[in-house]
Amino acid sequence: MTNLGFGRFEYLRIERGELVLDPWPTVVRGVKFGAQDPGTVKNVAADFDLKPQVAELFEYIRDVDAGEIRCLEVKSGLPFSMEIEMAGRGRNG
Repeated sequence: MTNLGFGRFEYLRIERGELVLDPWPTVVRGVKFGAQDPGTVKNVAADFDLKPQVAELFEYIRDVDAGEIRCLEVKSGLPFSMEIEMAGRGRNG
């Protein structure tokens, strides 16, 4: 997410509370002209504090037995919002 900066991940599967990254999800980078280059690589220290948004995302994922994140929107290298399909749930579940 840090390297992406602004954009989204699509079709991230969740199984038993863990992200399945094989195959790698589709990554779509957002580019705004006249703004600072979103492709600039940011150096992240090996020893860093987990941001609240990332902790909340991981906490949510751990509570999902099976599902698929249709779209995880990233802003400033942090999770901003997501749309998730819950496996085995009806339309109103």
